[in-house]
Amino acid sequence: MKIRIDHIAKIEGHAGFVASILDGNVRKAKIEIQEGAKLIEGILIGRRFWEAPIITARICGLCPVAHNLTALKALEAALGIKVSNQTIMLRKLMLAGQIIHSHSLHLFFLSLPDFFNLENDLKLIKKYPKETKAALRIRNFGTKIIKTIGGRIIHPITSEIGGFKKLPSKNELLNLIRNYEEVWDSALILSKLFKKIKCPKFERKTEYISLGSKKEYAFYDGAITSNQGLKISPEKFEQNIKEIQKPYQVVKEVDYSGKTFMVGALSRINNNYQFLNQEAKKIWEDFNQKIPVYNIFYNIFAQAIEIIHFIEESKKIIDRLSKMKLKDERKRIKIKTGRSTGATEAPRGTLYHFYSLDREGRILDCNIITPTAQFLTNLEEDLRAYLPNVLSLPSSERKRKIKAFIRAYDPCISCAVH
Repeated sequence: MKIRIDHIAKIEGHAGFVASILDGNVRKAKIEIQEGAKLIEGILIGRRFWEAPIITARICGLCPVAHNLTALKALEAALGIKVSNQTIMLRKLMLAGQIIHSHSLHLFFLSLPDFFNLENDLKLIKKYPKETKAALRIRNFGTKIIKTIGGRIIHPITSEIGGFKKLPSKNELLNLIRNYEEVWDSALILSKLFKKIKCPKFERKTEYISLGSKKEYAFYDGAITSNQGLKISPEKFEQNIKEIQKPYQVVKEVDYSGKTFMVGALSRINNNYQFLNQEAKKIWEDFNQKIPVYNIFYNIFAQAIEIIHFIEESKKIIDRLSKMKLKDERKRIKIKTGRSTGATEAPRGTLYHFYSLDREGRILDCNIITPTAQFLTNLEEDLRAYLPNVLSLPSSERKRKIKAFIRAYDPCISCAVH
């Protein structure tokens, strides 16, 4: 038996799927990338260091903030620049806004219809108008945060090495939470909808990797942590994984000691559950799922929980920032040779940027490892394990369930072919 899906709709970018089954055994399960390479890493070679955060933000329209900030972190480490607590708080707020925006789009408008057996999103909107408005309010809250801190919604322009070109005013910060109760209520409305979902049964144990911290729900800083005891610096992790580019494959895949692993919202909750904000933790407990969870369909539940967590986290950061007298804390940069790795949590998982600079500040080497490149092999292994559950279904229903499975991963093909 052969299964071919030429196009998987409602994911970021273009991809298909092909599988071959012989005597009930899955011999092949492959995601087919249908986009050309962007060659961003090659474009950066020879350019000035300050160009990297601007250019890499163009890799993706859904997570430009993550690329921008990860590049900044790597370059600051290479140049020996330590940024202020004010800068870190503003960056955390902008990154939280990015996660809120991306999650609300994916889990409600792209993935959620699958759980109600709906191919047409318009039917979901018609069936759940209150929840649709709630999802849009949440998304708008995230985009307003990004615009207020980063200067615009897509491809931030205010963030730079050492700080920000332009700082938000106190009134601009307070305006973000002027309708906070409405946004918070919207998040609770969505969480109630997710409680109605019957999650498909599936389980395959794998390693879940994310940033981790002893004091907070890590997403801007932290060690590379896993549910299997891994705890190393981003630099060491970047040195211990190999990027593989197979023949006729545009996207790079990641090999980690011959094992597959998962990154993203479910990984972060599996590794940082104890640091979730109170309401987010309470709602997760209502799902009656013990940590760690090995059912990938719960990735969208994890995204819903993270929305609640980061809405509350954004309010905390804004409250603190509004009581501070924000000032330009950028310092003169001393250009020198250097090399370092930066890591943050993009909506879809841990993102790595590596740069090597010469004494004039030109980029000698660059390596970007995106979340989708990391989990692509794990996705294919999960599909191998999942396919036997749907082989007896009619062809159209089987393909619908395969697409739903892939969408639960929330792949970003644009990032994968960077």
